[in-house]
Amino acid sequence: MKVAKFGGSSLANATQFKKVANIVMDDAERKFIVVSAPGKRHDKDYKVTDLLISLGNAFYNKDKYKSYYITIIDRFTKIINELNVDDALVEEIKAKIDATLDASLSYEDLMNQIKALGEDSSAKILSAYLQTLGVNAHYVNPKDAGIIVKNDPHGAQLLKDSYEKIYTLREKDGVLVIPGFFGFTKDGQLATFSRGGSDITGAIVSAGVEATLYENFTDVDSVYAVNPSIVENPHEIKQLTYREMRELSYAGFSVFHDEALIPAFNARIPVCIKNTNNPSAPGTMIVADREIDDKCVVGIASDTGFSSLYVSKFLMNREIGFGRKLFQILENEQVSFEHSPSGIDDMSIIIRDSQLTEEKEQKIVKRIYDELHADFVAFHRDLALIMVVGEGMNEAIGMAQTATTALGEANVNLEMINQGSSEVSMMFGIKANDLHRAIKALYRAYFE
Repeated sequence: MKVAKFGGSSLANATQFKKVANIVMDDAERKFIVVSAPGKRHDKDYKVTDLLISLGNAFYNKDKYKSYYITIIDRFTKIINELNVDDALVEEIKAKIDATLDASLSYEDLMNQIKALGEDSSAKILSAYLQTLGVNAHYVNPKDAGIIVKNDPHGAQLLKDSYEKIYTLREKDGVLVIPGFFGFTKDGQLATFSRGGSDITGAIVSAGVEATLYENFTDVDSVYAVNPSIVENPHEIKQLTYREMRELSYAGFSVFHDEALIPAFNARIPVCIKNTNNPSAPGTMIVADREIDDKCVVGIASDTGFSSLYVSKFLMNREIGFGRKLFQILENEQVSFEHSPSGIDDMSIIIRDSQLTEEKEQKIVKRIYDELHADFVAFHRDLALIMVVGEGMNEAIGMAQTATTALGEANVNLEMINQGSSEVSMMFGIKANDLHRAIKALYRAYFE
């Protein structure tokens, strides 16, 4: 019994819907299908979710919104007409959008409900199309599926007692098509997961029904060891562990949202990443454990948009509570941190730029001087983080030396290194403008 999740690129137009239907019909074990909203049809196109967000914001702010409305309806109408599905579905989707806009909702409720319409409409269209092909398919609303959540500003969180209800889906006949990205609170309020949340829904359903496999269909044959836009024809990863995938996702791999695998990880459900456009390709298997070879490294991921908060104070290491007080200041200013390498007299705290404003930076610096009596405090911007990832790295000799030698030969200056805090990764901080040169050097060192 398998769960198959199809991303936005797999449902961008009617042609892609047809490919998805063929994949579903090709394997009788694919009983649970989770879908995203339609994605881009080409590079200059828009994702339906982005159009819905623009619609919601324009409507709430009393700006002109009709162009977004018309574009969204046209996208769904074209898909439905080309699939020869009953035209009544167009009116149903249109009525759902109208009802959401007319409901006098708060901004948060409006945006949650409007964003969810993309996935919800995809599920209704796919189930209707499968029925025209003779498949016993049914649309299942997340509330009826048992996806009960707690609302949270950073994204809905599944309640653990949901799994018992989700398990009963096994008793239903036919193929069940479930919209991803959202669930419902106990009092019936719709709540969305963080962006990329359809992957989370797929993992939740997989864990809930105790699937033998969670297939995640996207537009690549496999996960690559490095970003193909930086290194041409990179090594394909055939198998990696949950921990490796989570580290790679966090550090910039776009295949998965970095929280998406947690439900599957907890239930030890194997995951296979496959290509909707080439479903016969074996893909990449993500498993709880794998056999470790002497090379260790499976992938190199990177991301930009970081700053470093540098704090220096003589004999910092002897001052009890210094670190706690420093992190308390960040907490008070609603700033979370990514990494924190430290020395005897200094600490560096890596923070995503998206959390910082010039005003907030100035306030943090002033508080550290006033409350902690630091000798020197500064923010360093334009940083990129590189994660070298692989099980067994903590026991392998020379892993860090290989990286630092490669970066040195490529004339890339290391701003910081964090090794040992994770058993499966090493983190390097460099200037963002050196990123591509650094990635190529590390790829050659570990894979060529």
